Amino acid sequence: MVPPRKTPKPKAAAKKSTARLAAVKRTAAPTEAAPDEGAVTLEQAKAIVAARARARTPAPAGVSASALPPPTATSLRDVARERKQLAQAQRREQKQRIQDYKAVMQVMKQRGVEGMAPAEQAAAAAAGPGARGPLAASAPGGPLRVFAEGDSWFDYPYPLFGGSIIPRLEKRMGIPILNLAKAGDEVRFMMGVDERKLMAEQLSAGCPTGGEWEVLLFSGGGNDIVANPMALWVRDFVAGQPPEQLIHRPRFDAALAIVRAGYEDLIALRDALSPRTHLVFHAYDFALPDGRGVCHLGPWLKPTFDLRGFTSQQAGAKVVRLMLSDLASMLQALATAHQGVTFINGQGTLAAKPESWHNELHPSRQGFDKFADLFHARLKALFPSRMPA
Repeated sequence: MVPPRKTPKPKAAAKKSTARLAAVKRTAAPTEAAPDEGAVTLEQAKAIVAARARARTPAPAGVSASALPPPTATSLRDVARERKQLAQAQRREQKQRIQDYKAVMQVMKQRGVEGMAPAEQAAAAAAGPGARGPLAASAPGGPLRVFAEGDSWFDYPYPLFGGSIIPRLEKRMGIPILNLAKAGDEVRFMMGVDERKLMAEQLSAGCPTGGEWEVLLFSGGGNDIVANPMALWVRDFVAGQPPEQLIHRPRFDAALAIVRAGYEDLIALRDALSPRTHLVFHAYDFALPDGRGVCHLGPWLKPTFDLRGFTSQQAGAKVVRLMLSDLASMLQALATAHQGVTFINGQGTLAAKPESWHNELHPSRQGFDKFADLFHARLKALFPSRMPA
């Protein structure tokens, strides 16, 4: 005799039916919002996060949140396009700078330079620094032919109290300077493949209005040893240790060697393509790691010292001073070892206080003025008859 089937209790049957329905829903539509409680699938978890993100982002007036497109990730193609557009904009700006320089220089050569006697202008091309002998004796006379390459000390945004050293130096010299510097640039890039080609073109072609370039002002090395990579050659802070022991010397020396290699290649490029062009290098003054940036850039120093546990700005400043002093010593050694190279060491020009600096890496208005004065005095001594009195 077959025993009668047991009839399931209504509550138990309802629970089993609900569980089966939930399982079917999870299998059929994994991207649907998950229940408020209980386990979820990966897709459900992603859907929950996306829904919460949409809820946090208010919809524009007249548009429902459900109508907003889902956020999309930036593709490699987008990045490549942005880089290409940036490179194109930089080339356009460089071309415009060359055109502007040429136009101004042509006017000054045609009409003469106020403060320079006509006879001096006609014979000026034969003058030059004694270390190299006469410069471009057969080249046309006129104002000193100068171009600049470098970083933000030569290319600080002009709206910020008049820009960098270069526009200030132009005013003091009374002659134009072709400024090809680019804020944020590093020596390893300036002397890399692309920018090296541009440098070689300038040295080979000479001044757009005729004659060799007589002076190349070069600013580089600061960006190579600061910012994020600096954490590699600054050690963890230990109270009582001198700044020499807070620098990982082999690593910092390796970084400095890359900078030196760039300068050595620049000198070699000048010797090969335009040997009578006088090179002028400079030192950076002792920056303060106080955490100030500019235009949403930076800071470049303080984050490393925070990471390494430094307990005061003064302790970090001593390390910065030592690193910049080593960079200056290297540049001085290069200038001493090669003819036609001048090194301007302005370290100590700026007082060690925040008022001397616009931010961690760049001098204040008065600070840039002081460095422009240093450059002007040195160039005036090298080329006394090539600029207005």
